[in-house]
Amino acid sequence: MSVASFTRLSSSNTYDNAVRNLQTRQTSLANLQEELTSGKKITSPSDDPTGAAQAERAMTRIARIAADQRALEAQKSSITAAEGALGDISTALQSFRELTVSAGNGINTAADRQTIALQLSGLKDQILSIANKSDSNGQPLFAALGSALAPFVGPQSSAPDYTFNGLPGQATSTETAIPATLDGNAAFMQQPTKDGVYNVTTTNTVAGNIPNGRTLQTDGVTVTNSTLVNGSAYTINVTGVDTTTVPGQTTVTYDVLENPNVGGPYLGQSGSFPTTQTNGVLTVTAMPGLSLKINGTPAVNDQITVTPAPSLFSTLDSAIKDIGTAANANAATQAVNQALTNLDIGMAKVSAVRGRAGDLLNRADRITSNNDNKTIQQQSDRSRAEDVDMITAISAFQNQQTGYSAALQSYAQVQKLSLFNFIG
Repeated sequence: MSVASFTRLSSSNTYDNAVRNLQTRQTSLANLQEELTSGKKITSPSDDPTGAAQAERAMTRIARIAADQRALEAQKSSITAAEGALGDISTALQSFRELTVSAGNGINTAADRQTIALQLSGLKDQILSIANKSDSNGQPLFAALGSALAPFVGPQSSAPDYTFNGLPGQATSTETAIPATLDGNAAFMQQPTKDGVYNVTTTNTVAGNIPNGRTLQTDGVTVTNSTLVNGSAYTINVTGVDTTTVPGQTTVTYDVLENPNVGGPYLGQSGSFPTTQTNGVLTVTAMPGLSLKINGTPAVNDQITVTPAPSLFSTLDSAIKDIGTAANANAATQAVNQALTNLDIGMAKVSAVRGRAGDLLNRADRITSNNDNKTIQQQSDRSRAEDVDMITAISAFQNQQTGYSAALQSYAQVQKLSLFNFIG
């Protein structure tokens, strides 16, 4: 006789299992609903420690990029202001040049030239004021590597008449930043060895001015060997003019004095040109590393002074003084020619630094573009780490919702089952 084996499961155990399953499905459904609502699959680090760390690193990098960009915008604003200031200076220099050209008009009287000199003085003051201009934070626009609040000091009674009160040089750009200032020393200060800016005046130690009956003018100074240039000033004194020793040839003897005296004086120098040449050309090469052409008819006691101009402001002051004090056409022509030569050199330096400002602004735009790309990349990394895939999440939510609904219905059916339902 076989004995049948029965396994007895209690109703309470069945109910407990069903309730646990319902709670599990309800929790999963609630979690999916929270992901869909927040759009995040990581709401706390415990959800996914690795993903949370990746998202945190991405957000830190985004914050760092944003800070770099804010600093860059401030730097870009300063360089934009500096570039605009150089544009204003270029405009003022062009006006200065036009007035200087007008001063050379032969119909001008001494009073006319004095009036022009007053106008030139106003433009010079304007240019110096702009050169000492500051940005919105009170920092000088042309501070170079660091300077006083007013980088350019002058005019001063002692030489040099203008100085740059700072550290020359242009700070370099980085991958995330550009300099906030431009090198004012490169824009406005001048070096004899590199720029060769000298102011040349002609006088006669006896008569004072070169008489109207003859001319004595010079070209601009030319640097022939920068390694020999020492920055000294020179005085050329004509000591003799010989038109008889060599027929048809005029020989001029002169002394060249040097201040400060480095290798001079250079005495007993001479040069010649054809006597028939009404506007003779005499080239002075005794000044170390420099060359100067003298045009006209030199005479004994003529004196030519060659003075280095340490700054653009010095050039402007010399032009104002020489034009305003020119007693005759010869002096006016000499003043105008020297001013135009030196102005062109100074304007070229300003233009070069303005071009540098344009390069920095272009670099700032490239850095901004790179920062935008980096930000997008970091946002993508953060999104991949913590953002939910909406399509997948919605599908999972619908499946979980269907499963939960089925579980509720099956629980309701099972709950009706009991032995007492069949006793009756």
